[in-house]
Amino acid sequence: MANLGELERSVMDVLWSGEALLTANELRDALAVRDGAPSKSVATTTVLTVLSRLERKGFVSRQRDTRPHRYHALLSREEHTAELMHEVLDRSSDRDAALARFVRTVSDGEAATLRRLLDEHSRP
Repeated sequence: MANLGELERSVMDVLWSGEALLTANELRDALAVRDGAPSKSVATTTVLTVLSRLERKGFVSRQRDTRPHRYHALLSREEHTAELMHEVLDRSSDRDAALARFVRTVSDGEAATLRRLLDEHSRP
């Protein structure tokens, strides 16, 4: 899975935060609101370039039967995060050691969540 640049992450954050399909102009406006300053606003052409890159990377899809095109995330934020975690583990030379190190760093609440999820996973 490809890494995301800063603007790509911002666009994905907007797409992940809502359920509606968005046009490039709507994304531009949402990014301007997030940044809080009109001077930081990006051009629609820049947003379209970012969306094109995200589409090539497999992060977004566009609805081509409408004009302007509308975009949506192909994976949820949680699915993306899980894929990143798998990718990192797959690159590790010692997957068990990496998992052990990770488990030692989680909070008590996170450990309880992991236990519950693992119990649910092991049930037939």
